[in-house]
Amino acid sequence: MPTTDRIARDLTELRAAIRHHEERYYVLDDPEISDTEFDQLLHRLTALEADHPELVTPDSPTQRVAGRPVDGFDTVRHDVPMLSLDNAYDEAELTAFDERVRKGLELEADAPIAYVAELKFDGLSIALHYRDGLLRRGVTRGDGVRGEDVTSNVRAIRSIPLRLKVAVPGDIEVRGEIFLPRASFDRMNAARLEAGDPPFANPRNAAAGTMRTLDPALVERRGLGAYLYQLIEPGIGSGAASLADERVAKPEDSSAEVGRTVHNHGLAALPGHAAVLEQLVAWGLPVDRHWRRCCGIGEAVDYCRTWADQRQALPFGIDGVVIKVDRLVDRVRLGQTAKFPRWAMAFKFPAEQATTRLLQIEVNVGRTGAVTPYAVLEPVQLAGTTVRLATLHNAEDVARKDVRAGDYVLVEKGGDIIPKVVKPILGRRPTGDDEPKPFVMPAACPACDTMLERGDAQVVWRCPNNHCPAKVRRGLQHFAGRRAMNIEGLGESLINQLVDRELVADAADLFGLTSDTLAALERMGTKSAANLTAEIEASKGRGFARVLFGLGVRHVGEGAAELLSGRFGGLSGLLAASVDEMEAVDGVGPIVATSVRSFLDAPRNQALLRRLEDAGVLMLADRDEPVDAPEQTLTGQTFVITGTLITMPREAARRAIEARGGKVTGSVSAKTRGLVVGADPGSKLAKAEALGVPTLDEAAFRKLIGPRPE
Repeated sequence: MPTTDRIARDLTELRAAIRHHEERYYVLDDPEISDTEFDQLLHRLTALEADHPELVTPDSPTQRVAGRPVDGFDTVRHDVPMLSLDNAYDEAELTAFDERVRKGLELEADAPIAYVAELKFDGLSIALHYRDGLLRRGVTRGDGVRGEDVTSNVRAIRSIPLRLKVAVPGDIEVRGEIFLPRASFDRMNAARLEAGDPPFANPRNAAAGTMRTLDPALVERRGLGAYLYQLIEPGIGSGAASLADERVAKPEDSSAEVGRTVHNHGLAALPGHAAVLEQLVAWGLPVDRHWRRCCGIGEAVDYCRTWADQRQALPFGIDGVVIKVDRLVDRVRLGQTAKFPRWAMAFKFPAEQATTRLLQIEVNVGRTGAVTPYAVLEPVQLAGTTVRLATLHNAEDVARKDVRAGDYVLVEKGGDIIPKVVKPILGRRPTGDDEPKPFVMPAACPACDTMLERGDAQVVWRCPNNHCPAKVRRGLQHFAGRRAMNIEGLGESLINQLVDRELVADAADLFGLTSDTLAALERMGTKSAANLTAEIEASKGRGFARVLFGLGVRHVGEGAAELLSGRFGGLSGLLAASVDEMEAVDGVGPIVATSVRSFLDAPRNQALLRRLEDAGVLMLADRDEPVDAPEQTLTGQTFVITGTLITMPREAARRAIEARGGKVTGSVSAKTRGLVVGADPGSKLAKAEALGVPTLDEAAFRKLIGPRPE
């Protein structure tokens, strides 16, 4: 029997190995093991911690998404304001910036200045706070003075270490950018377009929208990345303020004197920004490797030219380059205005655009029945790719821009990713009899000829026909997708054959397919048919959350499906739940609750669910068998949970309270029975103390719920 000390050592080694491989994969883009091997390491850690919950630590990789969705974000004041940068749009403005720097430093005309040039990421600014090497808080830029505490979401980003490689004593703050890689951005927008939702305009909006979600599990699934580039001095005021960017020192200070201040953290002297970036890397923080130290503004301009041409080769979006004076003491001498530091400049790339002819405007039918227009273009080269199609969002957008088939149009890639029609070139529009006609949204669905409908205050037209072949095809693709039932081999072309031959009309029909039936289809041999039937059979055990998400209930994403399935235990519990009971689940709002109730009340959907159940599809959450309910010791009592629980996930704590008849809410009030307090509690603790609400640490909470918290 292994000793506790041996188990603790095994856990430490496993966590270190997983963090090492996270850094190799998410930061260095140079993995050393396969995804399967990484998953096995994580599974071993999860199992070992489940057997020894007393040894779980806040920085364990299993604790990245360690609780239920949060109920909202607290506002936090930045110790040092997060300033913006002044912008340059051509090389002449960069030269003028260099002249101002020289003048401010009283340098001779031929004296070279060292700059550091970095890529300007198209993302969301973030401030990360570490205490004794452990991630304590993540705060958005906000208005530059106050931001939102998004710690739960920051922890879900795998490139950000929960603990630094080096034990750095005390408090430090590092700043940088959270972004969405191109592949993740494309995947997300494709899903939104298919659902009839407007796509994100650019990666920055997508990253910001993701960080504003209240479900950390969704943040983890979307695959955000992060790069850091600034180190803030702790315990100082709002003046010049960072080791990397706004060093506090007097103009006569030497770089050695600057370095002595840094020794408070046991670091070597950091005379310049290049040294800071190297230090961040040594701590295990993600730093983009494309930065360059430039001798003079000429080299910095060359760097800008290089990346203006090569930016499409990057796996993430950039919209320019940031040029910074390297020496920290020089930055102090230059100072800052009320808005911008005088020692940095952002060079913005022009948007990549092209002119081509819009051949026709067609419409697409999504799985929810959303019918949206799109532009068919004469092929044109744009941002390194051939563009033939472009989004037009909705009929109102087409009318507002007055885009017509036959027009020459200006096309650009929104955020350098999604092609969109910016405007028509009215000077090239034919007149008289040849003048193009305004676009008119079709009254009927192009796939089934059913009259389209549009609700009050909505801009999207929808096909209401549940048997619409376009909706059926898209719905089956969604149901079989990796994030839903994960039926490998059931792709678009095969689904089209199944629908066209009237072999499948809904999701339940998939489970009646035989190998012989599938083998008769085009490009399907006996072996492929057998593999697919095995995949379909295996999907039966995925659990009710995936079924609910896969059925495409409007407004129900993966997170909401998991919350509802977990709260009500599966289909039978959800069928019996009222709208109010669903809405009471934190993370499930009135729109989702109403949509789910409407879906469940429809006779056609009830029949579909019964057929799925009869086919052997698992309609339970997590387990095949119900668990005996514990004694209802907390009936009628309301609790709030704050901070990070060490010995159990917050979701487990919530389930323990609800299983005993209690309720968990997101805000403290005079009616709150108790506040369960974990590590690094937020403002809820102060509110509870002000209202006289009792607080419970983890030991007291475990005593309250008894020996079986789950």
